[in-house]
Order: sequence, then structure tokens, then C-alpha cells
Amino acid sequence: MHATRFVESYFDAWNECDPKGVADHLTDDGIYRDVPENSKRSHDEWITYLGKFFSSYRHRYELIGEILLGNDTIAFQYQVYPANTGQECESNEFYRGAEFMTLHGDAAMRITDYYDIPGMGQHAHVAPSLSGETQFHKYAKSGLNSDQLQEYKLALEKLMESRQAFLSSDLTLPSLAEAVGCSVNHLSQVINSGFGMSFFDYLNEHRIEHARELLASSDIQSGSILNIAFTVGFNSNSAFYAAFKKCVGQTPAQYRRAQVKRTH
Repeated sequence: MHATRFVESYFDAWNECDPKGVADHLTDDGIYRDVPENSKRSHDEWITYLGKFFSSYRHRYELIGEILLGNDTIAFQYQVYPANTGQECESNEFYRGAEFMTLHGDAAMRITDYYDIPGMGQHAHVAPSLSGETQFHKYAKSGLNSDQLQEYKLALEKLMESRQAFLSSDLTLPSLAEAVGCSVNHLSQVINSGFGMSFFDYLNEHRIEHARELLASSDIQSGSILNIAFTVGFNSNSAFYAAFKKCVGQTPAQYRRAQVKRTH
């Protein structure tokens, strides 16, 4: 599907309050990641969650600016208004966000959603948890304000999603901070508090997501798992297996067999 039509369809589903329509923009084994809430939902979990959400909240979602395209990635910014209002509404009645999508065929393997809501939760389309509010105050105390935090998050995810910086086996926190344009301390805060994980877990998660795509690809299903481990940035097979099992709950071989069965 063309990227513009894909995003238009995605916004239409949100505006029509259609849980299945929204979730069907994910692959069957895809993941929606809500960064402020620090949660992940599978395709079916997202349908259930959105069904409850849409029964209580209705908003209007609009694209801001252009859709940015990368290798199998889409990134865009959006604005959210209360339903039945226009752009003349007060500034505290709407919020803005950004999403990064990793595509696989005509759907997304992963959708990562960032947003910054005035009042932390007054008009969220996915309401932030208490931990999200605590993280916000933690940033304030550390000298990293919300605007800088959003800027660093977007720059970091662009490096990871569009440029696939995680494929470099010698990627370090200092080198990544330099690429993002921030201090090592600030990048560590963004990853630890913003994503709720360590640098290595964050890095491995991106590597494993890419490995899942490669393992599911019919073009290379006969390829060596060890080669895939090296391709996505791991230096050893044992480290790859341990990280894969932690993220997916299966070994790479088990995951590949399950994908082969699904395609036959």
C-alpha cells in the first residue's frame, strides 16, 4: 500500500472510532508501543483496549506536515482535538504527537507513538499512567525539560528506525548520544525513564524486532540464524538467543518454525 494512503486509512480509522480498523494497520504479530504510558499491545490486545477507549473518548486526529519515508519506515506528526471542535479551540484542549511505523508488506510490524499532553492525561487518546507523570517530574528535576525530551526522543527513534543505527555491532551510548546531539547523561535519561529500560535492552529490542522480520521473510527462511544474528548487530549467537528469548518468549528457531507454519 502507498504510504500516503496507509496513513490516511490509519487516521480515518481513528476518527471513525473503529478499533479493528486501527489495529488492522498492524500485522497479526505486530506491536503497538505507547511511549508515555510505557506499554506494548499486540494486535488483538489493541482492539480490546481501543474498544474500551472509544466508548469513553472521542477525538479528531489530523496529520501535521509531511509523511517522512525511510527503508520500510514511515514517520509523521499529528494533532488531536476534542471531537466536534475546530482549530480555534484553546491550546490546552489539544495535543500533538509523532508516530514511527516499521512496515512489513501492507501492514506495520511496529507502531511507536510519542505524544506530549498538557496536564499529563487530560485529553490522551491513550491515557498516561502514574509512572508517566512521575517520569515527567523526574526530567524536570534533572534539567531535561519536556521540549528537549521530545526532541531527543524523535531524533533517537529516527536514528534507530530510519537509519537503523542498531545494526552497528559496536554502537555505544556515547556514540549514539553524539549522533542524537545530546549529552550521554541526557540520552541515558531518555532511554531509562522515557522507555523504561536500559540502553542495552533498548538496543537489543530494536535488533530483535529486525531479526523477527528477517526470520519471517520467505526470501531468507532457509538462511542461517547465526548470519541473522550478526546481520542485526549481535556479536555472538548466545547473546542473540538470550535477547530473542527475553523479547519474544521463543527461541529464534521456534519463532521461524511458527512463521513457516503460518504461511503454509
